[in-house]
Amino acid sequence: MILAAAALAASCVTVGPGGEVAADLLTRRMAERVQHCGTVRLLIAPPDGVAKALPPRWRGRWRRPASLGREAFEVRRVGPVTVITAEGTRGLVYGAGWALRHLDIAGGTARLSLKGTVRQSPAYATRLTQIGYRPKNNSYDAWTLPMFQRRIEDFALWGASGVQLIAPVSDDDETGPLFPAPVRETLAGIATITHRLGLDLALYYPELGHYEKLGAVEAELAAFRRTLADLPHVDALYVPGGDPGHTSPSLLFPLVAQQAALLHARNPAASVYISSQGFDAAGFEAFYHELDKRPDWLTGVFVGPQTRDPLPLERARIPARYPLILYPDIAHTMHAQFPVPRWWPEFALTEGREPINPRPAAYTHIFARFMPLTSGFITYSEGVNDDFNQFLWFELGWNPHTHPKAFARDYVRMFIGDPMAAMLPPALEANWVGDPASNERIDATLRLADAIRPAAFADWRIDALRYRAVYDAMVRRRTIAARARRAAALAAPDPERAGAILATGDGPEAAALLARLNILAERLWQQARLQLSVKRFGASNIERGANLDRADVDLTGRAWITAQMAKGWPIPDRSRRAEGALYDDLGRPDAEPHLVRGLGFTADPQMFITAIDGIADRTPEDGWWPGELDYAETLYDSPLRLHYTGLDPRRSYRLTVTYAGEDYTLPIRLVANGHIVLQDQFARTANPMQVTLSIPREATAGGTLDLAWTRPSGMGGSGRGKQVAETWLIADK
Repeated sequence: MILAAAALAASCVTVGPGGEVAADLLTRRMAERVQHCGTVRLLIAPPDGVAKALPPRWRGRWRRPASLGREAFEVRRVGPVTVITAEGTRGLVYGAGWALRHLDIAGGTARLSLKGTVRQSPAYATRLTQIGYRPKNNSYDAWTLPMFQRRIEDFALWGASGVQLIAPVSDDDETGPLFPAPVRETLAGIATITHRLGLDLALYYPELGHYEKLGAVEAELAAFRRTLADLPHVDALYVPGGDPGHTSPSLLFPLVAQQAALLHARNPAASVYISSQGFDAAGFEAFYHELDKRPDWLTGVFVGPQTRDPLPLERARIPARYPLILYPDIAHTMHAQFPVPRWWPEFALTEGREPINPRPAAYTHIFARFMPLTSGFITYSEGVNDDFNQFLWFELGWNPHTHPKAFARDYVRMFIGDPMAAMLPPALEANWVGDPASNERIDATLRLADAIRPAAFADWRIDALRYRAVYDAMVRRRTIAARARRAAALAAPDPERAGAILATGDGPEAAALLARLNILAERLWQQARLQLSVKRFGASNIERGANLDRADVDLTGRAWITAQMAKGWPIPDRSRRAEGALYDDLGRPDAEPHLVRGLGFTADPQMFITAIDGIADRTPEDGWWPGELDYAETLYDSPLRLHYTGLDPRRSYRLTVTYAGEDYTLPIRLVANGHIVLQDQFARTANPMQVTLSIPREATAGGTLDLAWTRPSGMGGSGRGKQVAETWLIADK
C-alpha cells in the first residue's frame, strides 16, 4: 500500500535535472495525502532543467525567468503542467512547500488552483529556529535522526533559511538518559540533513569558561576546534554574551575573534554574531565600546532574552554596519521575554512556563513591532510545545503582512487536514484571557477541538492542540471547584466540618478530563517524544514542559487552611487584616486594584515598564496560601508601583507587605511619594515573609499615597527580583 501510494505520488511529480532533492521531498509528502492526481501535474527543476523534463509538445512554451537568486521560486503553468522552478535546492524546496500548502484534496483527489504566475521571495534574510539536543529540551533529546529529518524538512517547506544547533557543551549535561545516540553524532547528522536541503547550519556556542585564568582561552579554542571538526558544515556562529555565559566584553570579543578566524579558515563566507544577553549596565557600555572599534570579523549582533537595553536603544547605539538579528523566545509563558499578560495564577500554577502555547495574535503583534529594526530572526525554542509559533514566524519572515488567520488555515491544511482546526489556535489563545472560572469560551474551545476530524495524514499536532484544550477545560473545572471548596471550608461551623469539605474532590467532570489528558500525553510521547511528565516520560523537570505532573495540584490552599485550624477557629479572613484595610493580592489580575500596570502588553510586549503577574516556584501543597503564591513584579530598573487615593489625611497608616516569589532575593528599596524612604537595602530572610511598616503622616497628608519598589539599579540578567505578593494599607484607629 505504501509503495502504491509512493508510485501514485511519483506520477503526480516530475523532476528535472537538479531538482531531485525537492522532488523527492514533494513526492513523499504527496504520497501521504493523495489517492488520485486528478489534474495535478507538477514539474520541479531549476530553470535550465525545465525544458528537458516537459512533454515535447510543451517545451516551446517554456521561457526562462529572470534571475531568481538563492531564495526565490516561481510557479507557472505550462500547458497542463505546473512548473516549480528556482535556482537551487533551497528555492525548489520552498516552491514545493507552497504547492503543498495550496493543494486541495477532496475524496483523495488533488487539485491545485493557480491564477497566473506566482513568484515569491522572503522579506527577511535570516529565518532560523534553534534545535537543542540536550536534556533540558522538552522533546528533541529523545529524537532519532529520521525524526529530525522530518522536522527540518517541515522547516524548509515553510521557508526556513536554516537551523541553529546548540553546541555539545552548554548550560546542561553533555548527555542525557533519553538520548538515542551520542550528541556529537546526532549534531553531525542534523548538519548533513540541513545542508542536503540547501539550508544553512548555524552554531550557538556559549563561552562558559573563566577566561582571565591562565590557559582558559587555549582550552576553549581547542574545544571549539573539536566542535568544528565534528560538524560537516557550519555557516554561521552565534555567541551569547550570557544566558548562558558570564564573560565580560573585554575578554569575550578577543576570544570570539580567534574562533571566527578558525571558522573562516574553513568557511570564509561564514557569518559571526554576538549578543549582549545577561550584561548589566556597565557590561552594556563595555559591549558598545567594543563594537565602536568596528571589528571586521563580526557580521552583526543578535538580541534575545535577558537583555536589559530595549531593541531600539541597541539599534541606536550599535554601528549601522552591524545588522541586528532578533532572537525571540517563543517557548515560554512566564519568566520569559514575552510573558502572557495578566495570566491567571491557576493557569500559571498548573500549565506552567513551557506549555503548548499557540499565540497567533501576540506573536504577529510582536513580529510587527520589533522586526523592522532587524534583518531576520532565530526563534528560541525548547522543542515542540511552541510548534505553531515556530511556523508562524517562518511565514511572517517570508511575508510580514500575512494575517494570523490565513497562516492558521495553511498550517492546518499542511498538518491536520480539517479546515475547522484553523479556529483552534486563536481559540486557545483566547482561553488564557481572563479568569478561567468565568471564561465560558474555554468550554466552547474544547467542543471545537472534539469536533475536528483530522485527515489520514495528520500528525501529532492535532493531539498537541487537543491536549491544551482539554487542559484548559480541566483548569476551569478545577478552579471553580477549588474556590467553592475553599469558601465552604472557611465558612464551616467547626474544624471537623471544614476538614471534611477540604477532603472532597473536584468532581467527575474534572476527573474525566484528567483521564483524557493522560491518554493524550501518552500519544504525544509516542508520536513526538513530548515529555509532559517527569515521572512517566523522563522530562528533566516540571518547568521544562512537564505540566501533566501539575494537572492535579491543589488549588484550594488545603495545607495552609489545615495549619491555621491548629491555631484556632474560625480562621480570620486574610484580606480583612483590619477593619477598612485596603488589600491587594498582587499577581491575581482581579484583586490588585492599587497596582499601577504601566503601558501594557500592546505598547510594551517585553513588559520592560509594565507590571507582570507572576507565580512562585512553589504550590499550595508546600503550605502557602494562594495569595502568597502569586505576585507582581517589574523588570530591571522599572519600579513596581502602587497608588492609593481617598485616604484620610487626619489618620496615620501602616503598611503590611508579603514578600514572596522565586527563592532568590535581591536588596529592595521602598519609597513613598518619590522621596520618603520606607525600606532601604531590605533583603527577605524567608520565603514568604511579612513585614509591617509605619507610613509617615506627611506621606498621606494629601489623601493619596504612591509606593515604589526598586532593586539595585544597573543590574543585568533576567531583570527579575522585586516580587511582592500581598499588601495591606491599614488606617490606625
